Amino acid sequence: MLENATQLLQEYYGYDSFREGQETIINYVMDGKSSLCVMPTGGGKSLCYQIPSLLLDGTTIVISPLISLMKDQVDTLLQAGIPATFINSTLTAEEVRETMEEVLNGQYRMLYIAPERLESQSFLNQLKKVKVPLIAVDEAHCISQWGHDFRPSYRAIHRLKDVFTDPPVVLALTATATPAVRDDICRLLQINDDNTVITGFARANLSFSVVLGQDKNKFLKDFIKKNAHEVGIIYAATRKTVDLLYDLLNKSGVQAAKYHAGLPEAFRNKEQERFLTDEAQVMVATNAFGMGIDKSNVRYVIHYQLPKNMESYYQEAGRAGRDGLASECVVLYASQDVQTQRFLIDQALDRERIPQELEKLQGMVDYCHTESCLQQYIVQYFGEPNGEPCGQCGNCTDSREVQDVTKEVQMVLSCVVRMGQKFGKTIIAQVLTGSQNKKVVDFGFTKLSTYGILKNKSSKEVLGLMEFMIAEGLLLVKQGSMPTIYISDAGKDVLLGKRKITRKGVAVTKQIAKNDPLFEGLRVLRKKIADEAGVPPFVIFSDKTLQDMCVKRPQTEDELLDVHGVGANKRDKYGQAFLEEILRYSTV
Repeated sequence: MLENATQLLQEYYGYDSFREGQETIINYVMDGKSSLCVMPTGGGKSLCYQIPSLLLDGTTIVISPLISLMKDQVDTLLQAGIPATFINSTLTAEEVRETMEEVLNGQYRMLYIAPERLESQSFLNQLKKVKVPLIAVDEAHCISQWGHDFRPSYRAIHRLKDVFTDPPVVLALTATATPAVRDDICRLLQINDDNTVITGFARANLSFSVVLGQDKNKFLKDFIKKNAHEVGIIYAATRKTVDLLYDLLNKSGVQAAKYHAGLPEAFRNKEQERFLTDEAQVMVATNAFGMGIDKSNVRYVIHYQLPKNMESYYQEAGRAGRDGLASECVVLYASQDVQTQRFLIDQALDRERIPQELEKLQGMVDYCHTESCLQQYIVQYFGEPNGEPCGQCGNCTDSREVQDVTKEVQMVLSCVVRMGQKFGKTIIAQVLTGSQNKKVVDFGFTKLSTYGILKNKSSKEVLGLMEFMIAEGLLLVKQGSMPTIYISDAGKDVLLGKRKITRKGVAVTKQIAKNDPLFEGLRVLRKKIADEAGVPPFVIFSDKTLQDMCVKRPQTEDELLDVHGVGANKRDKYGQAFLEEILRYSTV
């Protein structure tokens, strides 16, 4: 069976071998065992159900949360010669009826549907007539109330088990699931815990970095200028910020698009299409954009403001480098971003979830202030054992000067103790910098021995130092409507002189990749072919495939099959045009 799967992998996808975890999941499916697949974005989750759908008799149902994701995946499958379709709200009632007739006639290997479709009894009645060997639940974390993107409609998935007399195998897939979320997925979809495959949360091709206390707009414009040929996404927390950044970049000559829920649907769709087809170089958006975007050539993701939690961040950052090529993920941090996210969390309808969300927000703040390996921090958050430092994140490669800040840290710790360990960061910073704030005076804090001992620093600088101390575990935060700070055991060791603390001091932008004339020529050709076919360029070939063409420089159609991501169907469709372009550059 595995031999047949490998043959299909080469024939349709142009890959020589499976990635880690894919074979195990495919074997579970073929053995009739329901399972959970946890792989990082870009790790190849979709192949885990697409290959079995070619081996199994019948039509695989793929439950997917967003219309754009369905369209991209179906376009990609059709380009590879695999019959697939979707049913969603973009279709008319007549188009839905015609599509279901074609499904009943066995014309498709895969049918993509939104979870809301399962709330329709008439649709379920039709589905009873279809031979369904496999149900793939994409973005499965949406089923869990402990997840970062809980969607009640996902709870309707359990109804499927009562639809079929011969129950299909269930395969749940996600990139961002903590242990609690994984338990929830298995319980709700009746998956044996032993049938969980986790390939690791680390993304070897992504370089993570955090930029603190710098001019965000200056950094942004400089970064985009240095990477003018690359495609990127810039995330902001609010619609207003998206609009401001969009105007800023366009005035700077950058081809930018924007996307947020406050824009008309027709405008959003047009902007998304501009980005997918490489008409716009940069997408500026809130978190309303991207969950269903399968664009593989995004070279950087910059968070202009702090994300609300690590799950959201890793999912959004993971949209960079889906093709496996080196890509950058940057957070531009400012302390006021925390207040923005606290405000947004406080607007949540479910008041019971607020303490949990505030705790997750603190985890994101800690990420921004740690000076340890950022990739390590991420994988530990998702419950993966502590591994080796990645060696490529902003912290691992940081060559900035290291400063001994033990004395300043001890001053902060001493002040927290003298204030009774029951106040928040702001007033502690005010006491340390010698503020005459009414609250400071009324509490009698001007009489403390620690009052004003850091008056040579601004309140903003002291707050930054305290954030660093929280991230390093020297200070702890007691969450609530008014979070308070107290000292950890590690902090006590520093206060007693048992441990030294060092801190690094401004980040610079860098160029992601060197310019290659052949690569640029192949990108232009890809864009022309994609426009003629009416699909996004990455559907024709990924950047990784184009780069492999630059390295191998194939001369014949048979040699093209040795290029990563070139299957027989795409070779027959596009091979000659790309060979001619390679030959043209070889003779220049």
